[in-house]
Amino acid sequence: MTDTAYNHAWHRVLGARHLTLGLMTPLARASGAPADIARETALAARADALGIAALWTRDVPLIVPQGSTREAAVLDDPFIWLTLLAGATASAALGTAAAVLPLRHPLHVAKAAWSLDRLSGGRFILGLGSGDRPEELAPFGVDSAPEVLFRERWQTLAAALSTDARVRADLLEDTGGHAPTPLPTARIPLLAVGTARQSLQWIAAHADGWATYHREEARQQGRIALWQRALEERAGGVAKPFVQSLQLELLADPDAPAEALELGLRAGRRALLGYFERMAALGVAHMLVNLQGPRPIEEQVEELGREIVPRLPTLAVR
Repeated sequence: MTDTAYNHAWHRVLGARHLTLGLMTPLARASGAPADIARETALAARADALGIAALWTRDVPLIVPQGSTREAAVLDDPFIWLTLLAGATASAALGTAAAVLPLRHPLHVAKAAWSLDRLSGGRFILGLGSGDRPEELAPFGVDSAPEVLFRERWQTLAAALSTDARVRADLLEDTGGHAPTPLPTARIPLLAVGTARQSLQWIAAHADGWATYHREEARQQGRIALWQRALEERAGGVAKPFVQSLQLELLADPDAPAEALELGLRAGRRALLGYFERMAALGVAHMLVNLQGPRPIEEQVEELGREIVPRLPTLAVR
């Protein structure tokens, strides 16, 4: 899907028609500690110079242990964090994966998204989720079903960020005629991240794309087929990008075979490139990589940029 009304981030990351590569930040994470600002901005600048298409971050309002490792992530506010990275980069898109919409007022999100997109020169992608930490609901005063709040707040947010004055009309009735921003001149892509407690049909009808996690290849092929079917049913067959996250340990041996990790792979670069080729052929438009492992992150970023990124334009998305 191409649309000149979208911002620069869309065309660089989601509308390139070949597989693109993004990195989750902070890149050099220390469990239970905030990111090292100097190291992270240097990594972001280097990734940008190497042609990495996007830098992403998560929204973790409360420090809640999570996952099989019970990691308690200490992350900066995503919009402020990405503004920092915007100042350290020139071309890479900047995205949330994902802002937790049931915990945030949609007009505040609209204001932050518009501001970040404007200050970065059109480089922002707004990924939205319903949250996966039940412990956060009560402290934020959420007493309605998160899935219902997500839909209601999405509607308000999408209207606030619309480039069409007619779409904004209903919103302005609810705000006494006072808009949170001037009418945007370019569309900020809105992605649903995970299921957001919604059906694929709802996501296909309302989002500009869908981001989901790594699965075994045959299972992911099935999910992509379901996504394409939902687009046929609810989006008139309009192509919308499928984004996949990937936990990755890039090994120093370029010939090391791929081994399964939880939600990802451990592999050398040749096996990784083969995997990327297959996923692009299945329909994955963007691979959101979360680097891990004992090998220095700087080395992994450098190898991805030098050895993988130059080959991505040959990996056409089906």
